[in-house]
Amino acid sequence: MKPRQKRILLNLIAIFLGFTFFGAGMSKLFADHQFIGWIGPTWLVERLEEYGLGFYGKFIAYSQVLIGYMLITTRYKLIGAVMLVPMLLNILMITISLEWRGTPYVLGFLLFLNGLILWHYRDFWNILLHEGNGDKRFRLKGNKTLFGDAVWFLGLVLQILAISVSFQQIWIGLALSLIGLVTSLLSFRLDQIYSVRKAEIT
Repeated sequence: MKPRQKRILLNLIAIFLGFTFFGAGMSKLFADHQFIGWIGPTWLVERLEEYGLGFYGKFIAYSQVLIGYMLITTRYKLIGAVMLVPMLLNILMITISLEWRGTPYVLGFLLFLNGLILWHYRDFWNILLHEGNGDKRFRLKGNKTLFGDAVWFLGLVLQILAISVSFQQIWIGLALSLIGLVTSLLSFRLDQIYSVRKAEIT
């Protein structure tokens, strides 16, 4: 497979996984669970509140939002894929313990897709496993910029704001979420513009 085709495939996998868990988290937190998603349960927070674990339920939901957002925007898909492993394994163990039919197979497939992303970036395993020597001179070259990172983070903040706004007006909340997503995706374009201008100056 050519590098460009492999990159497109990995991004499509990341977008699918991101949509799955970003939607799962947002649908748990949005007013009346009115958010696009295909995986549940959306009632998790309410059910856990009955046992005094509502805060834990919200922690799970916000974790899904963060991890899913890293993947769906593809900017931090490696970090998102690493963080997704314990979440998927945790959900898998719960579904097996509750003897849910079919769901463990779906989660196994999602684990497989996530594994493809991790395998592609296997060069980073050496850093994660052996931790290096703490040399501050170690640097990785990339096309990302701090300005692009800030714009991406702004998009994430809009997602959190959208959750609160949804309890006042659902359509405004959905619009804010869409604007946030587009904003984060624009970070790649801003990286390119910033890099070109920096090269022209130097």
